Amino acid sequence: MPEPNRESTPEVAVLLVNLGTPSAPTSSAVRRYLGQFLSDRRVIDYPRWLWLPLLYGVILRVRPRRSARAYAKIWMPQGSPLLANSQALANKLAAELVGAKIQVALGMTYGEPAIGDAIHNLLADGVRRILLLPLFPQYSATSTAAGYDAVFAALRAVRRVPEVRSIADYHAEPGYIDALAASVEKYWFTHGRGERLLLSFHGIPERYVNAGDPYRDQCLETARRLRERLGISETELVVAFQSRVGRERWLAPYTDETLAQLAHSGVRHVQALCPGFAVDCLETLEEIAIRGREQFLAAGGQRLDYMPALNATDAHVRVLANLIRRHTQGWTDAGA
Repeated sequence: MPEPNRESTPEVAVLLVNLGTPSAPTSSAVRRYLGQFLSDRRVIDYPRWLWLPLLYGVILRVRPRRSARAYAKIWMPQGSPLLANSQALANKLAAELVGAKIQVALGMTYGEPAIGDAIHNLLADGVRRILLLPLFPQYSATSTAAGYDAVFAALRAVRRVPEVRSIADYHAEPGYIDALAASVEKYWFTHGRGERLLLSFHGIPERYVNAGDPYRDQCLETARRLRERLGISETELVVAFQSRVGRERWLAPYTDETLAQLAHSGVRHVQALCPGFAVDCLETLEEIAIRGREQFLAAGGQRLDYMPALNATDAHVRVLANLIRRHTQGWTDAGA
């Protein structure tokens, strides 16, 4: 392997980590993706003797076709929304950080581009210090820690392991709250204001929280800070959790039930925001913007608006760039 040009290649990099996506909206591609995702102990912690026969004998025979239809509804000309939006964010961050001499790479915990490949490419470029930035504002073992696992699994095969730092979460970062608030206010200015602002976060099993996962507390803290920043009442802002599967209890209240209850109580106009997702993806564009709207209207509501994620907006780029600069102090200083 040729020796990298140390004068032109930064030795510091940030690795943006996102969950992942199928490579195509097809049953076979979704099956490969779900097989990797749902076999991770961080995601499903049931005993393997119980879970794997159920996963491969039932779930992966049924769910991929249904999920593929959902992906097809939101697939973009450039591919998966999660991948396209994550890559756009990475590209803008790279431009923002040129002066700081920090490379930016993107890796997915499941699917492509794989975290292992991203790390291999960084090390081949001469990178010796890597900051991990999972694109999950609120920490959960099911997302953030799963990404860490993939990183350190890849590093097991490396002879010269780089220095590694990580950002566990940014759920209460003032710049992040300001960016969320600015996006809501801009939406209100353009589209008018609904009767309720629904914050829908991805759910996890309740017993994960009981075992010590801080995810619920961090979601509620994000919601509280955003409500205070917007200057709205507790009644006007509603928090719920989406995407539950299986029979065990997940974090409540559930988003689908909450939408029905709002409609039944006479609320006609709901606006939904998903602050747990850095970029738009299946769970925001199909589950909330399409299915959530259908559920609300079927229950008697009149209008549900989905407010986009922060995606690759300038405000989001500034928030993440400031986090990166702060967490790489001492790495990028002269003589470091």
